[in-house]
Amino acid sequence: MKQMSPLEEIRHSAAHVMATAILRLYPEAQLDIGPPTETGFYYDIDLDQKLTAEDLEKIEAEMKNVIGENQRFERMEVSREEAVKLIEESGQTRYKPGRLADIPEGDTISFYRNGEFLDLCAGSHVNYTKKIKAYKLLSIAGAYHRGDEKNKQLQRIYGTAFPSKDELAEYLHNLEEAKKRDHRKLGRELELFEISDAVGQGLILWKPAGAVIRQELQDFIAEELRKGGYDQVFTPHIGKLGLYKTSGHFPYYQDSQFPPLVDRDQMEELAHEGCTCAELSNRIKDGDIDGYLLKPMNCPMHIQIFKSSPHSYRDLPVRLAEFGTVYRWEQSGELNGMTRVRGFTQDDAHLFCTPDQLSEEIKGCLDLVKTVFGTLGMSDYRVRIGLRDPDSSKYVGDASNWDAAEAILRELAGGLGVPFTEEPGEAAFYGPKIDFVVKDVIGREWQLGTVQVDYNLPERFDIEYIGADNQPHRPIMIHRAPFGSMERFVGVLIEHFGGNFPLWLAPEQVRILPISEKVNDYANDILAKLKAAKIRVTLDHHDEKLGAKIRRAETERVPLMIVCGEKEAAEGKVSLRSRIGKSIEGSYTADEALGKILGVIAEKTLPES
Repeated sequence: MKQMSPLEEIRHSAAHVMATAILRLYPEAQLDIGPPTETGFYYDIDLDQKLTAEDLEKIEAEMKNVIGENQRFERMEVSREEAVKLIEESGQTRYKPGRLADIPEGDTISFYRNGEFLDLCAGSHVNYTKKIKAYKLLSIAGAYHRGDEKNKQLQRIYGTAFPSKDELAEYLHNLEEAKKRDHRKLGRELELFEISDAVGQGLILWKPAGAVIRQELQDFIAEELRKGGYDQVFTPHIGKLGLYKTSGHFPYYQDSQFPPLVDRDQMEELAHEGCTCAELSNRIKDGDIDGYLLKPMNCPMHIQIFKSSPHSYRDLPVRLAEFGTVYRWEQSGELNGMTRVRGFTQDDAHLFCTPDQLSEEIKGCLDLVKTVFGTLGMSDYRVRIGLRDPDSSKYVGDASNWDAAEAILRELAGGLGVPFTEEPGEAAFYGPKIDFVVKDVIGREWQLGTVQVDYNLPERFDIEYIGADNQPHRPIMIHRAPFGSMERFVGVLIEHFGGNFPLWLAPEQVRILPISEKVNDYANDILAKLKAAKIRVTLDHHDEKLGAKIRRAETERVPLMIVCGEKEAAEGKVSLRSRIGKSIEGSYTADEALGKILGVIAEKTLPES
């Protein structure tokens, strides 16, 4: 029996209670799976009737009846033959037989019964339904059976459950707050980005305001890279398919890549031969045709840059950095604004070092990630160490190299002073990694930033340096990306800050609000002074009362407002009004105000909570 945490048991049991209620209300429903998740639970059902929010209320009311009956959860371990019979008797014959077939021969097959409901399930559960104290059904979404869009789309009902009503209330409050912070909603309101069907789903159009945020982040990390001895490079958006066959990205991740491209001469020749699409695909897979691939990774191209020149051990480490755009094929149902896309730009870097340098170079990468998170007020994070699964054939390379790299990552993760977990089976196919999981201001977790050790790509591409012994040696490669994806990172930042960006990141940093037309000349002088200091500033010329101008600036998330009236103009002063903290507010001369603004920008001060 799979042992779950107490919270997982509550949520898993709530999923079974929900399924019980669904079958009472809709006996014709066919059930697929209903697992617990990090935030609650869901159940996938096949039902001709399209469920609505009103139906959720009915299901939730029936769940209350099931819980009130205080049904006992009973575990049954059965043979495969008995399992087949139980599934047939339950009438759940559309999806459960397939799930039964997934259980390897020799493994325990178990069912759980509560009241009249029986489900193929590994467990575990609470003892009685009355232990489910606080629950809520949240939404309905479409979900393809087994996540494959070639299969039928089922209805997935999401819910959540907690040990207490207070915890549930807090979660529901944060859920409402998350809706207000949704980067897709704020992205439209603040005109940060656009996704156009004419361009393609999962492909982000950065509007001017969003481009400012992206550029500021790039400038920030670029300065840190300069301090860290990195060299910037640029590589093309496509490369020969053979490059990615050598690296192993094709075919390891073939299903998550765009189909290969064939050059024009080959395509015309194949068309003349009557080659079908299916034949073309198979010939590309078999290596008969070497096409091109939209770049899914930057690393093979960085390796070619390293390989283009001879290197001595005295040249190492070599640190190559690029804001490189890559392309991955995500299923349409998995796309989500900026946080799950098909084209994204990584703040990517690859370090080539000697074995003696490895630990210090990884530490430098981890320190850079800590700097990024600290600057942006994302200091609540944990670390996952992705290790290989020795029983899996997915991983390539020498076991002793894997052991050495995993030992170094364990040691360095332990020195970060944050919680960390080891997760076998979560390594990249070429080496172990450290992923950073950040908690935002309303408690949601996001995977941001990664550092990966790689002994295998240097081997596959036969790169080397000349050591102190005047003999060729294989460098070790480190992959690292503190932001990860610029698109995903900015999407998370929009939600983390709720659109109220720190002054240094804000697309519009200051808005000048003249009280009347009489002070327009003075306001324009202030405007010119701030623009000369490279502050992103506008002037509100609307013929409105000051209150309306302030409300508009607040709605548009402008961090600072400079109010000037006849009194201020006569005294050569301005009044600073702030959305990011009271400490900067007050009456200042124009030069004093400029100094304060520049100081907050230079220090990358975070908004006051």
